[in-house]
Amino acid sequence: MNVLIVGGGGREHAIAWALSKSEQVEQLYCAPGNGGIAALAQCVPLSATDVDGVVAWAQAHSIDFVVVAPDDPLALGMVDALEDAGIPAFGPRADAAIIEASKIFSKNLMAKYHIPTAKYQTFTELAPALAYIEAEGAPIVVKADGLALGKGVIVAQTVAEAQEAVRSMMDGRKFGQAGARVVIEECMTGPEVTVLAFCDGEHLVPMPSSQDHKRAFDGNQGPNTGGMGAISPSPNYTPEVARRCMEEIFLPTVAALKAEGRPFQGVLYFGLMLTPDGPKVVEYNARFGDPECQAVLSLLETDLLDIFLACRNGTLDRLNIRWKDGAACCLVLASGGYPGSYAKGLPITGLEDAGQQAVVFHAGTKLGDDGTVFTNGGRVLGVTAAGADLNAAIDGAYAAVGHIHFQDMHFRTDIGRV
Repeated sequence: MNVLIVGGGGREHAIAWALSKSEQVEQLYCAPGNGGIAALAQCVPLSATDVDGVVAWAQAHSIDFVVVAPDDPLALGMVDALEDAGIPAFGPRADAAIIEASKIFSKNLMAKYHIPTAKYQTFTELAPALAYIEAEGAPIVVKADGLALGKGVIVAQTVAEAQEAVRSMMDGRKFGQAGARVVIEECMTGPEVTVLAFCDGEHLVPMPSSQDHKRAFDGNQGPNTGGMGAISPSPNYTPEVARRCMEEIFLPTVAALKAEGRPFQGVLYFGLMLTPDGPKVVEYNARFGDPECQAVLSLLETDLLDIFLACRNGTLDRLNIRWKDGAACCLVLASGGYPGSYAKGLPITGLEDAGQQAVVFHAGTKLGDDGTVFTNGGRVLGVTAAGADLNAAIDGAYAAVGHIHFQDMHFRTDIGRV
């Protein structure tokens, strides 16, 4: 099969890496791809949000299957457009991807179907939002309704901080239209866990649990980022917690979307808080998390294309998905200054040596004409190692990182340890 992956980050590199091992894949393409993906797939100079361009290119190049990986094209209806053009695609249609694209939709869905989550209110005007924060006090959580590159959630420790977050979103349009409406919710406490699940519209198969590390600095300090590293599985996700999540959250969510006429086919991301009252949903995503994807797919044994096809064709219940024993750790190497401003175009060295000890997934890189790899984003690389247990995986990833260098390279030294 000729397969096209849409996207150009670390998640897409991990998907390309897994699909490249499938005997069913004859030619692999990626739009737009990056400096690392170029070693596995032919990169296509198309924006991941160019719905019409991707459809036209797929038709012109006899693409048999398209994997739409990022949130934006899913929300824009790229899967709908591909399927309407007769091109099979992996990922939810827009009416199901709204579970990530609108936090107001997802919170209202949980309320309607009694899926445990934080107490919340939604607002379309500034004054009532400010008054609600004043009445509720802090800590409190402010969320932009729409997609904001993983940065639209503010866990405010004071009333003033929360009110400033609302002003910046609703008045200052910090996230454009994504922040025109906001969700304000109680601040839950407890360990956070991510569970990704394959879905075919009716059936659901959870992947091994994972734990992302969102804060920029050691000790979970500093601003929220798109993710500074991840481990899989999470030590906090016990069999009893898994049972409760399946019964109280996972299956009810899939059933709710089906009941609403929005069957979900693709990867459903459950961001969970293990509160003293039991597991609750922090957020949903409509695709693989990044960097959780890198860690989790490192443990997959089953042909990923078989799984994607089963999700698309409604046959997931007939597939036995196998995972390796052990654990995996992904360390993100970021540009200095991320998630704020940062430089691009800095040469990266040591990738080959690091690749002897771990898999180096490229997130924000660009390949030069002479083969040199340059930085081209905030999160640059995801160095991922698997091991017999979590400590071995963490040690392997950090050992590999020791070979890599670029100017102002920044990474956390406590991934998997906090």
